[in-house]
Amino acid sequence: MAEVRKRKEVEKYKIDETQFHEDGKKEKKSDKKKDKKDTTVKTVKSSEKKSLWVRFRIFCHGVKSEAKKVHWPSRKDMIKYSLATVVFIIFCSLFFYIIDVIFALVQSIFR
Repeated sequence: MAEVRKRKEVEKYKIDETQFHEDGKKEKKSDKKKDKKDTTVKTVKSSEKKSLWVRFRIFCHGVKSEAKKVHWPSRKDMIKYSLATVVFIIFCSLFFYIIDVIFALVQSIFR
């Protein structure tokens, strides 16, 4: 049973099987040999914090770069999507209006 779980974990996460012991538990990082250099994240000290203006400019730059990645629809597509939305809204409005009229008639008949 443990072997099946181990195999599923290896297939699901595409993990190298050498990272597991015979009992199915994953090795600790301290047990593994470190082939790559240790990459440490540099933290910003409170005295080195960036000013509000600099953070705002970084934010605006990020927004601009993400907006470039967006696939904007063409004019023809926008007209098609807008028309479909308006038709759907009209259809739903008429449907609920007719249902409301039917219920009003039924209610007036049985009153």
